[in-house]
Amino acid sequence: MIAELGHFALILALCLSAVQAVIPLVGAARGIVAWQAVAGPAAQAQFVFVAVSFAALTWSFVESDFSVLYVASNSNTDLPLFYRVSAVWGAHEGSMLLWMLILSGWGFAVSIASRSLPFSFRARVLGILGLVSIGFGLFILITSNPFERLLPPAIEGRDLNPLLQDPGMIIHPPLLYMGYVGLSVPFAFACAALLDGRLNAAWTRWTRPWTTVAWVFLTLGIAIGSWWAYNELGWGGWWFWDPVENASFMPWLVATALLHSLAVTEQRGAFRAWTVLLAIFGFSLSLLGTFLVRSGVLVSVHAFATDPARGVFILSFLAIVIGGALGLFAWRAPRVSGGGQFDYLSRETLLLVNNVLLVVASGAILLGTLYPLLHDALGLGKLSVGPPYFNSIFVPLMIPVALLVGIGPLVRWKADTVGAVAARVRWAVVATIVATVALALLGAAETMGLLAAIALALWVTFSTLSGVWQRLRNRRDRIGALGTLPRAFVGMTLAHLGIAVFVVGVAGVTVLSSEKDVRLGTGESTELGGYRFTLVGVAEVPGPNYRAIRGEIQVHQGEERVALLHPEKRFYPIQAQPMTEAAIYQRLTGDLYVALGDQVGDGAWAVRVHEKAFVRWIWAGCLLMSLGGALAAADRRYRPERARVPAAAAGSRA
Repeated sequence: MIAELGHFALILALCLSAVQAVIPLVGAARGIVAWQAVAGPAAQAQFVFVAVSFAALTWSFVESDFSVLYVASNSNTDLPLFYRVSAVWGAHEGSMLLWMLILSGWGFAVSIASRSLPFSFRARVLGILGLVSIGFGLFILITSNPFERLLPPAIEGRDLNPLLQDPGMIIHPPLLYMGYVGLSVPFAFACAALLDGRLNAAWTRWTRPWTTVAWVFLTLGIAIGSWWAYNELGWGGWWFWDPVENASFMPWLVATALLHSLAVTEQRGAFRAWTVLLAIFGFSLSLLGTFLVRSGVLVSVHAFATDPARGVFILSFLAIVIGGALGLFAWRAPRVSGGGQFDYLSRETLLLVNNVLLVVASGAILLGTLYPLLHDALGLGKLSVGPPYFNSIFVPLMIPVALLVGIGPLVRWKADTVGAVAARVRWAVVATIVATVALALLGAAETMGLLAAIALALWVTFSTLSGVWQRLRNRRDRIGALGTLPRAFVGMTLAHLGIAVFVVGVAGVTVLSSEKDVRLGTGESTELGGYRFTLVGVAEVPGPNYRAIRGEIQVHQGEERVALLHPEKRFYPIQAQPMTEAAIYQRLTGDLYVALGDQVGDGAWAVRVHEKAFVRWIWAGCLLMSLGGALAAADRRYRPERARVPAAAAGSRA
């Protein structure tokens, strides 16, 4: 009865989401405080019942209950326990339940941490989140029930997709969904502000930490997804502009623009329309990504489902969300317009340009992702839009963004002068030029493109550090004063330095990497990048639910052995699917990456060897950005205050 218990808990959660949506919103509209007070308990109860449902599905996987169709389709008794747990979200139905759990978890967090907000505003925020929960609850129960029974029960399960049997896939989906779904919170705040009619700086201050936390999770989720693809797919790439990768990257770009727009609205009262629209479109792009992944309209190693009925449901839900939110925006348009005035040379202007570039980049990626689908739908044939298009569009847009990252924090709000800005940036400019010329003379950059990328990273680094100096220059104890800097400023500094590290990683792996596909017999060697790779031998090794051929490859630099690598070729008999497990020797300046292919002769094997220069800097940069975002969200300005509950609400609770 565990499955039935989980199904029933999910139905109750849907009922509670309806209560959370309808009663508080009606109460806020009519000024009935007792009805508004329902929002918090309903959101918390909804989370409890979704958690019970999720726990029931997890228990079914742990116990290998193959009378549940979803368990039988995605698990196996030989599957290790930790993969049985991660198999809960390894396919469509369970991943949607995880989505619902995280959505209700965000609602729970808002209900607890936002008690200091005006009572009617809090009720509206939770009510909007309740409406979103209704959509996803109906989607799961109508089209994607994970508790459907299989009668008679299967004797054995079909196993988890071998691609997902990797540690990265245990944590990648939860982190990515925390970011995806987390964008529903600024969406709810924006809609609540539109309903409330008070689009002042206060609502942006309340929204900003939630947006930052969602952005941090989305950054980590995308980074770990890239790391998983690099480790698991066997081709040594970290980003391929896959449509599903794009589906997560577009909301990230819009969320990044939203963070900067929130800062302007909070500080200066400007960009109010920008902020509201970015909050709406950030969550809308998350829903669009859900449609792309789960509708069957595209083929990808990341895609979940191929059921058109699910795609129609999500597309209809997306239309309702976008249409409703934009209708609210149009209704409140006179109150949204206006705001603080600023000159052409001001921090506001630079942030506006930054936002325009980020939104244009997101739109270009959206066009490249959807155009092949539209081309096919119109009967014009199959069309592929690949990395050449995305790189040629995206990179030129990001170069000015990186320049603005350096100069933006050094320009004053409202108005500044050319002379004053030049005085603040001169040392950063000089340091960047000197360091770039020195690297060029030392031959550290093989191409002009690499040298330009390094110069850009140096500019971001030196200008960011110059901003720190501007904060500390009038302090007596400058080292001690570092500890007194606001967390928001320290977080911004780390995030911008993370961009510099990321740029070096991308440029290095693009320009300096090399690879070779060779045929090696036992005892034979090949050389790449000053290293000698020798195939010592291969052996069969058993796995818990697979058979593997494991190679042993020694790596020498000169006469010194620097690594012993064990790439594997695995075969999963239940799904009859081969998999490549690369072996990687990790270094700060680059990885040595070896993948074992098929046997191509008597005792000979196909082997792919890579030297991936500076690839780890890509993920290090993402980690720095995430750490910066976490510090910014922890700034004391955003700490919850004591709750302010109207007397009528207190009386009604008594």
